[in-house]
Amino acid sequence: MYPFIRLAWQFFIHRKAGKLAIGQIHESTHYCLPWDLDLWCELNNGRTLSIYDMGRLPMARRSGLLDILKRKGWGLTIAGSSVRYRKRIRVFDKIDMRSRALCADARFMYVEQSMWVRGTCTGHALYRTAVTDADGIVQISKLRAELNPDTPLPPIPEWVAAWITAEDLRPWPPMQDKP
Repeated sequence: MYPFIRLAWQFFIHRKAGKLAIGQIHESTHYCLPWDLDLWCELNNGRTLSIYDMGRLPMARRSGLLDILKRKGWGLTIAGSSVRYRKRIRVFDKIDMRSRALCADARFMYVEQSMWVRGTCTGHALYRTAVTDADGIVQISKLRAELNPDTPLPPIPEWVAAWITAEDLRPWPPMQDKP
C-alpha cells in the first residue's frame, strides 16, 4: 500500500519551510522501516521510488506548484525515470534526501533526487515529470506563466540532455519483434 501517512507527515513537518525556486534543494529525512524491505533485508527498489515521492511532492508544494495544480484542476505525472542504486539501505537506516527541480524543456520538467545514509550517496534518480490537464500535457510556457514567469530556466545539463536523447531513441512500443 502507498505510504499516505508518511507523505502526510512530510507535508506536516515541512509546512512552514520557505518557498523554493527552480534549482534550490529541498532536504528531507526518512527511515527504512521493516515493511520497506525486500527478501534480502534491504530497501525494496519499488519502495525506494515511493520514498522519493516523499521528497518530491513536498518540494512541489514549496515551489507553489501544488497550489497551481489545485486551482487549475491540473494533474502531475511521471513521464520517465532513471534510477541508480549504489549502496544498500538497511532497516532503520536514516535516509537524508535531496530533491530539486533541475531544468525544463518545452513539455517536461526534470527533477533530480538523491538518497544519503551516513554521508554516503546510496542512490540517485532523474525524473521526467509533466503537468497534465484534460487535453494532455500542459506546455511548460503555460505552467511558467502561472508559476514564475520572470525566473529564467536553467540550461539543461549535458548529462540530462544525453538521457533525453537516449529516451528519444528508445523504441515505443517495446518488444515488437516476436521470437
